[in-house]
Amino acid sequence: MNNLIPIEYEKKRVLTTQQLAEVYETDANNISKNFSNNKDRFVEGRDYYFLQGEELKEFKRLLNDIPEPIKFAPQLYLWTERGASRHCKILDTDRAWQQFDILQETYFRVKEQHIALSQLSPELQMFKRIFDAVANAELKLKEVEGKVHEVGKIATAAQETVQSIKETIIHTDKDWRDWVNSQITKICFKSKDYKEKWNETYRLLEERAKCRLGVRLDNLKERLMQAGARTTEIKNTNYLDVIEEDVRLKEIYTAIIKEMAIKYIA
Repeated sequence: MNNLIPIEYEKKRVLTTQQLAEVYETDANNISKNFSNNKDRFVEGRDYYFLQGEELKEFKRLLNDIPEPIKFAPQLYLWTERGASRHCKILDTDRAWQQFDILQETYFRVKEQHIALSQLSPELQMFKRIFDAVANAELKLKEVEGKVHEVGKIATAAQETVQSIKETIIHTDKDWRDWVNSQITKICFKSKDYKEKWNETYRLLEERAKCRLGVRLDNLKERLMQAGARTTEIKNTNYLDVIEEDVRLKEIYTAIIKEMAIKYIA
């Protein structure tokens, strides 16, 4: 047990199959056979790691002292503390249980050595207190900076919301059509459904104003034709033209756009 070469992977102490076999006083083939027969009881990444290819090459490169079996292995199983525990349960021998207890204390859970402050010289005691104070101050500062950053994000989001509401509510008749297009574009961007949101505004208008936009549009095109308007102008005439020429429809439609904008944008 004392001759075990410490191996770490993913910042955890691990054992190779050969090492585990030596500790439990069995052979590596027996460990591999037990794993194959009970594979459903092991979870990769928790009980073991399986390395091959580039991952195995990188692992070997980082090892300072490569044990002979690992050096030429084409693939490798590394067993964590949980994996070693499961193998112990499968073997279920007195020796395996005894060795696992020792593994836990002397290999997997190497305790940190704590230096008693009273055993240090007065100078080192002072430096340690200063270091601890500075470290604590830095941690508190980072915590405060994090909170300030979070508050700043919330404030920015709130300002953007307020600005959206202002742009929604405040507009002039001069830029009415631009305002409508701008609001609908934002609504469609949020809802990710361009055509449907336009149609929804028209449906709501027809319901509230008790009107039929299709009929009104046909009538408007007829009047334009009689007035001698160009074919292109007549063809491009749409529902917004119908709404804009009727004060009542325009007011109702404007209210609908505001409601939808606050719902989807703000």
